[in-house]
Amino acid sequence: MKKLKKVLALLLLAALLSALLLPLSSCGEPTEKLYLYNWGEYMPLGTDGSENVLELFEAYYEETYGKKIEVVYSIFSSNEEMYAKLQNGSSKIDLVIPSDYMVERLIAEDRLAPLHYENIPHYDNIAEEYRDFYYDRGGLYSIPYTVSYVGLIYDVSIEDEITDENGDISWRCLWDPRFAGRILNFNNSRDAFGIAQYILSYENGCTTPEDNYVNTTDPARWDAALELLQEQKPLVQAYVMDEVFNKMESGAAVLAPYYVGDFYTMQEENEDLRFAYPKEGTNCFGDALCIPKNAQNQTAAERFIDFTLMTDAVIDGESYNIAKEIAEYICYGTPNRAVLEDEEYEFFEDELLYPEEDAFTSYFFHNLDPDTLNYQNSLWEQLKIESSGDLAIYITAGSIVGVLVAVSVLLYVRRKKREKFY
Repeated sequence: MKKLKKVLALLLLAALLSALLLPLSSCGEPTEKLYLYNWGEYMPLGTDGSENVLELFEAYYEETYGKKIEVVYSIFSSNEEMYAKLQNGSSKIDLVIPSDYMVERLIAEDRLAPLHYENIPHYDNIAEEYRDFYYDRGGLYSIPYTVSYVGLIYDVSIEDEITDENGDISWRCLWDPRFAGRILNFNNSRDAFGIAQYILSYENGCTTPEDNYVNTTDPARWDAALELLQEQKPLVQAYVMDEVFNKMESGAAVLAPYYVGDFYTMQEENEDLRFAYPKEGTNCFGDALCIPKNAQNQTAAERFIDFTLMTDAVIDGESYNIAKEIAEYICYGTPNRAVLEDEEYEFFEDELLYPEEDAFTSYFFHNLDPDTLNYQNSLWEQLKIESSGDLAIYITAGSIVGVLVAVSVLLYVRRKKREKFY
């Protein structure tokens, strides 16, 4: 009898477990996750008439590989912000899109995973000239995503004031007191210092890639760049990254250094904006798709990389030109040969995105050695602390004035009351 009771109890327990597990089994296969960390405004997400590339990938992935996937998307505003998060290691990141010098740094610090090209067959679409960048010879760790330049965005109303007799524009206009309070600068150390270094290099005749200040290891040259930025600081309305869009589109500022691709996005909202490559030279850069060494879903990340290179992704019977969709949305130069040769591509042979080789002088940022990098960071912190210090002075002064006014009003009221009494 006892045995029978035990058997019945076990059967009842099994039935209960089956009932509990039934809803779980009906849910199908669990959804994979792909954690993508990217720049802002750097992926079509279904806004402004664009396709949502992330949703298209999710549909393509399930249809092609028979598995559900969810792309978890987050953004950063500078390479340094991205690096800090990657270095911290507390966040899940399967795929990231840093700039060239940061790719070089991540490789040097052994933070990236080698790519499996069998998962990236559409790499063949990358044009030959973009396959062997200095920061990753042979493309072991990265796939080019964009190529572009930094330039000067300005309001057409000041064009005559900043153009010289030769028709050139100088970075020096960002130091012009006539535009005080309407000038923006980068809120990242490498780009902000870069502008000062281009000016100093040009004015000192150091115009070769080897001698240009932008990748210098000489502390004196970094000190000179800091001094120039300190001179500019009282004229600067704000140090910005993505905030530049609102400020330039609304007319709150009239001068800003930024990336040429983003200029086109801003000009759609403010047709009075113009763009120029300053005569002192500028930064040529490439951003690349990379997989962190501790990524949890490298295969899915490589399949997403491949998806961004496709010009004929078939989803639910419909063909999508994903590479062209990305290139036209972000308005940056593309390394994708299939897009570059497409006459229907919106920026086909565009002179700003794809300038002639000798149109102006340009330099790549290189990864700085640890001592130089630490020195640069200390100077940047000094500049920003001074900015914060100035703000604190203004706030303190304002508070003191406010207290004095309040005391004066109180004394006045008391005196009036006394006069009435007497």
